[in-house]
Amino acid sequence: MLVLLAGIFVVHIATVIMLFVSTIANVWMVGSSNFGTISTGLWLLCNKTCHQLPVSSHDEASLKVVQAFMILSIVFSLVALILFIIQLFTLEKGKRFYMTGAVMLVCWMCILIAVSIYTARFTGRMLYYTNPHHGYCFILAWICFCFSFIIGILYLVLRKK
Repeated sequence: MLVLLAGIFVVHIATVIMLFVSTIANVWMVGSSNFGTISTGLWLLCNKTCHQLPVSSHDEASLKVVQAFMILSIVFSLVALILFIIQLFTLEKGKRFYMTGAVMLVCWMCILIAVSIYTARFTGRMLYYTNPHHGYCFILAWICFCFSFIIGILYLVLRKK
């Protein structure tokens, strides 16, 4: 049981780190142009230098929602990690990790909303670029989506042990 808890703890920490990286880095979409490789993220458009992401007024609200839900997913994931540590040492066996699992599933839902909106609104919309494709931050966000769901379910199952 201790090895299982340690493994889940390590995956949870890895998920938090990947969420930070995917939210902060500006490599959600990558394409090439006459000036070289161009990448866009949630915050900036980067070529050789980075500047404010140009977004139409029609898509600005969608981008703000994606940014907000990615930040919320980081917050909920950190709260779940802190709850896990607190509940590990304070609660008795039958009541452990119920809240941790619930908070992690809320994190999972936030990631789902953010990445789904980004996929629907911004994928393939890089004008004047050739070969647009997803960057590593987009892929990390989907990996975090899977990990947070698995971790949330495992926390709920472990509460009975």
